[in-house]
Amino acid sequence: MSRRAFTLVELLVVIAIVGTLVGLLFPAVQAAREAANRSSCQNNLKQIGLALQGFHDARKKLPAGYVSAFDGAGVDTGPGWGWAASALPWMEQTAIHSRIDFARPIEAAVNAESRTAIVRPYLCPSDAAPASAFAVGPRDRSGRLVSTVCTVAPSNYVGNFGVSEPGVDGEGVFFRGSEIAFRDITDGLSTTFLVGERSFRYAEATWVGAVTGAQQVPTPSSPMSFQINNASNFVLAHTGESFDGAHGATEINNFTSRHGRGGNYLFADAHVSLLGDETDYSTFKALSTRSKGEVIQGER
Repeated sequence: MSRRAFTLVELLVVIAIVGTLVGLLFPAVQAAREAANRSSCQNNLKQIGLALQGFHDARKKLPAGYVSAFDGAGVDTGPGWGWAASALPWMEQTAIHSRIDFARPIEAAVNAESRTAIVRPYLCPSDAAPASAFAVGPRDRSGRLVSTVCTVAPSNYVGNFGVSEPGVDGEGVFFRGSEIAFRDITDGLSTTFLVGERSFRYAEATWVGAVTGAQQVPTPSSPMSFQINNASNFVLAHTGESFDGAHGATEINNFTSRHGRGGNYLFADAHVSLLGDETDYSTFKALSTRSKGEVIQGER
């Protein structure tokens, strides 16, 4: 009894059908993966929100955006530790927190192990943050490191400075030496965000703080034009120029995300919202101020 084999045409038809099915399935798998990553990112921010509320309950204020003395010209002189470092005990990261000498600069040798520790809840799974600590320091005009002050662990979450350029006396909740309590957020806890995303596609961020003498620049993958910012921008961001959802920004110290149609934001009442591409820019700015009294047009 003879057996009939596949003809070449039949084989090509089967391959074409399988290829079509794979082509249809792949975007669905990608979409499902991104939905899971976006949910995981939101859970990270919820954990950060609970940590900041725990800090506030204990200290009756939110942590400082970063802690630093400064010279007569207003230039930071350290130690530089930021809001996310202060929140570590409430993030179930007591072991890292207990090793930090907060009286010494971030770059001090005694803090080498702590400042390079990867804290998973500070990393968004949709992003491509470095798998290990990255070098920071002063830069030349082309963005190359002149020298390395130290290496620091990455983060995808930065504090809300407000509308103007980060550093001192922001309109938001985190800035140099800030001591904002919930009672100071008169615009409303549910309509003022504390923390948003920063993607390493665009620029660097770290949970440790503002490293004295270092500067923030675009990452090698960044599509943004070259900029140099002061070290406070490692832990702070502003809503200053424009809003474009996930792509967010014209400056590297804006909020950015890899979620495609928007970014996740943690609000002062601890809820997390995705602010999408359709968010009105005036609304976005209003959500970043603590006491301006703006009328919010709508927050998703």
